[in-house]
Amino acid sequence: MTHRRVAGPIRTALVGFGVAGSVFHAPLIAHNADYQLAVIVSRDAQRVATATQRYPQARIVPDWDALVQLIDSGALAVDLIVLATPPAQHRAQALQASARGIHLVVDKPFAPDVAAADAMIHAAQQANTLLTVFHNRRWDGDFLTLKQLLQDDALGTVRTFESRFEWWRPEGFGNWRDRVSVAQGGGLLLDLGSHLIDQAIQLFGPVQEAYAELARHGGAQSDSDEDCFVSLLHHNGVRSRLWMNGQAALNAPRFHLLGSQRAFTHWGLDNQEPQLAAGMSPLDPRYGVTPAEGDTRIGLPGDIEAVAVQRGNYPAFYQQLAHALLDGAPPPVAADDALAVLKLITQLHQQHHVRVA
Repeated sequence: MTHRRVAGPIRTALVGFGVAGSVFHAPLIAHNADYQLAVIVSRDAQRVATATQRYPQARIVPDWDALVQLIDSGALAVDLIVLATPPAQHRAQALQASARGIHLVVDKPFAPDVAAADAMIHAAQQANTLLTVFHNRRWDGDFLTLKQLLQDDALGTVRTFESRFEWWRPEGFGNWRDRVSVAQGGGLLLDLGSHLIDQAIQLFGPVQEAYAELARHGGAQSDSDEDCFVSLLHHNGVRSRLWMNGQAALNAPRFHLLGSQRAFTHWGLDNQEPQLAAGMSPLDPRYGVTPAEGDTRIGLPGDIEAVAVQRGNYPAFYQQLAHALLDGAPPPVAADDALAVLKLITQLHQQHHVRVA
């Protein structure tokens, strides 16, 4: 379906300035000449001070209602709204944005449930506006490397794919994620699982069967999971095994893939997030570059070689979005792709309740 185009620069309102807003969206938008970071919505005093210092050209608005009031009064013109808010707020905010003819980027988790996601997609379609979801992990350097190896048929017939996103954070996130329920969009399966499942589907296609093991070790503060295992059987016969764990004192390989001819192993997480968090510009020539440390290998016994990791490229999301909004090109992530992931996660939650240790 086509969507209404805009004239550049794309006047953008960023709603939320926590980790998602401040680390990912704000620098990617601000360093792209096709965008104007016109508004940042936050009421937290420390975040407001940081936003004011980093982006003096942006207007700071305290909350969503104030943003909508400015738009409705004609005091503010916005082409694009980026929702970097908790998932329980996405439906109401997205529906109001679409009703005003404003395009949307929704951070993941896309929505806490399928009904909310369906309503958001339908509202955007009715308004002839674009809605896309920030599945930025499609542009991790290690994922791009593996994707290229598969395109080059460097491994033979793929049999199993293992993917992990683990770290040691026994104290929790320190934000809303520690408190919200599964019904409100909580848990690692919905958060990081959205990325890992999306990556697996991008590599190996639709899923035929799915199974999960979900656990929580932090007591009954919430029913949301913090230690997850997911097994997917794709229609093409590949088995994906995915782990998400915030309680891993030592990490296993990020990727481990077994093919009929060779295997691929990669250790360590993509470094774009820590680079952005440290203030590195995405225009810096060092941005997205993974040091050559020999942690990425391909081969078989007696014949193992190091693989150079491609440069990570989160800026590609907003560049592709600019082409979509200005020129009518496809969005960087189709909303239906994010909906398919959410439907699978919902199925897993319904089949497997979280075990609380």
